Parts: sequence; C-alpha cells; structure tokens
Amino acid sequence: MNSEKKIVVLGAAESGVGTAILAQKQGFDVFVSDFGKISDKFKKELTDRNIPYEEGCHTQEIIFSASEVVKSPGIPDKVEIVSGIKELDIPVISEIEFASRFTNAKMICITGTNGKTTTTLLTYHILQKAGLNVGLAGNVGKSFARQVAEENFDYYVLELSSFQLDGCYNFKADVAILTNITPDHLDRYDYNLQNYIDSKFRIIQNQGPSDAFIYCADDILTMQEVIKSEFKMQCFPFSINQKNGMNAYIENNNLIIQTHNQTLNMSIQELALQGKHNLYNSMASGIASRILEIRKEVVRESFSDFENIEHRLEFVNSVHGIDFINDSKATNVNSTWYALESLQSPIIWIAGGVDKGNDYSMLTDLVQNRVKVLICLGTENKKLIKAFKEIVPVIIETASADEAVQAAYRLGKKGDTVLLSPCCASFDLFENYEDRGRQFKAAVRSL
Repeated sequence: MNSEKKIVVLGAAESGVGTAILAQKQGFDVFVSDFGKISDKFKKELTDRNIPYEEGCHTQEIIFSASEVVKSPGIPDKVEIVSGIKELDIPVISEIEFASRFTNAKMICITGTNGKTTTTLLTYHILQKAGLNVGLAGNVGKSFARQVAEENFDYYVLELSSFQLDGCYNFKADVAILTNITPDHLDRYDYNLQNYIDSKFRIIQNQGPSDAFIYCADDILTMQEVIKSEFKMQCFPFSINQKNGMNAYIENNNLIIQTHNQTLNMSIQELALQGKHNLYNSMASGIASRILEIRKEVVRESFSDFENIEHRLEFVNSVHGIDFINDSKATNVNSTWYALESLQSPIIWIAGGVDKGNDYSMLTDLVQNRVKVLICLGTENKKLIKAFKEIVPVIIETASADEAVQAAYRLGKKGDTVLLSPCCASFDLFENYEDRGRQFKAAVRSL
C-alpha cells in the first residue's frame, strides 16, 4: 500500500462511506474502520466496491500507517484511537474538508446552534427554484463526499455542525451563514463556551474580500465575537429589533432585504414559515439568495411555498380540541425556548432525554407563564424536575412516547397544546430525534 496515498476513514455511516467512495475514485488506498456495527446497507456498498473495512474494533497497526485520517463528526477527539493518531502527527480531518478538495463548486454554508436545518433547506429550495445546478449536503441529504464523487453540481448548500467545522482547515465558504450561538454540546468542548464559539466561527476561516458572512445582529454571543474581530469578507447582518446598518430587518410587518443597493420587500403574513425564529431563518436565506443574484420574484415565491422539515414544530393532529406538536428536533434549551415562545395556548410540555450540560434557567419565565404540565420522557429526569418543580403544578415521569402521549391526553383539555420539545438528546430511549418524533406521532395517531 502506498502510505503517501493511504486514507483511513473512521466511522462507516453516510459520511464515512461517502468519503471512502470519493477517496477510492481519486486513487487513494482506502480502509474504513468502525468501532461499532456497520449497517447492512453500508456494508454492502463497501463490499460491492471492494473497499476493505472492519467493524467492532480499530486495528491500530493499519490506522496508524495512514497518511491522513477522515473522522466521522460523531466521534469525539478524546477517544483513545483519535488521541493515538494525533500523537503520531497524522492529520485528522472531516469529510467536508476532504471532499472540498475535489470540487470547484460555490459553497453556501450554514451553521449555528438553532435554525441551521431550516435555513439550509430554505436556501436550497430557493436555489433549486431559480434553476441552479445545486446539491444539498452536510448534515442533511446524501453526504457531501458522495455527491462530489458521483454528481457534478455548480453549487452546494451545506449544513455544518461544529463537529464538522472542527475538522476543517483549508475549506472555504463562499457564503457563510451563522444563525446564532447558544450553549450546546459543551460536553465536547471541555464545558468552555468560548471553545464552542470558536468552533462555530470556523465557518468564516479562509474567507476573503469576495466572500460573504451573514449573521444575526440580535444574537449576543455572535455580536460579542463580531465586535472584537477584524473581517476581510463582506458582512451582512440581519435583525428584527433594529434597522440601521442591517441587510435584513422588519418594518411595518414587512420583511425588508437590502443587498448591493437593491431592496426586496415582502409581507411577513405571506411567509410559509411563521414565528419569530423563522423570521431569522428567512432573513438569512433571503440575503444569501440575493447575494447570489437570485431574482426577487423567485425568492418571494420560495418564501411563500416552502414546506418546513419534519420534527420541527410540526403539527401532528388535533384530538378533541387538544393540539399535538412534534418538535423532537429541539435537542437544546434555545430550540425549546423558541417553541414555547411561539405558542399562546396552555402547554402540556413533554421534555427530557440525555442532558448535554443544559442550563434551564432561560426557560423559567416562559415555563412559569405557559406550561401547566411537564411530562418527563427520559431515563434520568432529576435535573429537569429540580429546575421546574417549584413553578409547574403537575410533573410526571414516563418511559415511552406512548406513555407520554397517553398521559398528556388524559391531563389535557380543549384548547391545550401538547408540545414534544425535549431540550435533550434522544439516545437513552430512542435511536435518534427522528425515531423519537415518529414514535410520538404514531402514539398521537393511535389515540
């Protein structure tokens, strides 16, 4: 094996297998290693392409002989095998970094604690409607590497997590969007908020005067960082609280987007995405689209006909006057704040799961004023109960989506809203947030 062109891929899910396919196409010797079990679907892909792999272990002799390692974003840097690789000064990069070497497409990249998936899908929707040859990748859709290997797109809209950005060094976003920053995943960042902020701001590394940085001027942590920085790229802030100096703002219930001395104006009532948080998402996508010179008519039409993603404030059903909403994608405190803030009716709140170092204090006022029942859905609920036991009249614990929904229905009355907005990761009782959301929806539909 030519050690100069030997790539080891850690993790054999969509990201890892896509990387392996691209690496093989580019003439690298590839080896895929997954400490867990590889799904039959991905195992077949690797076998059919004669890509060697292992599961249930990491063979150090093979891994430590690599010229470069591409690591799945789900694998923490602190695990033993990654520490060993770094001690040998073998570069460890992300799929995004690796795949970007083999495409000249324009990159529109979105990160942030909340809103990045909706903003990504809305931006992709606008670019598609405009007739651009565009791919969707990162945290959504097929892996970026797979598409670089098998497609020939002129543009990519990439949703990027902090974990993916951590493995990027030379990668550059032509248009970078930072939706917001609130404490999240602090267990991966030594419980140091600045480390997490630095990770998010990697989205603008390598940007120059011809590139664009779009950010929320209402977000405190973002602005603290912006104020102390000297940027080379063009900056495009947006706000719903101020107008001066903004490239998108609200005036007389109209969304105004201004770029390059041109103005797009649209009533907020016409937006398919309603709610304060979605105004921010629309502003970011709108600015990006206008920077790319998408026609105003296309942006307006896209704003009015976009359908939101599953598991994000998704209306499920109304049963005897009780509304059920699936917000399973809300895996952190800030996402849940937006969900609670967007509802005016009395709330039966289903929350809980794997706590990621959450600080629930920012929810206190909303919960006190709007939540009548808290239903805990997790294996360890002590922290959640402690945070709200003095302000929520009724708190109960459940161990399944079906049990939680039955309890909510029993305690609810006409005019109430049952909101699944967990604040937490799902891995204690469910495979992932999608599994949690689908089990919740199935339980509601069986009432």
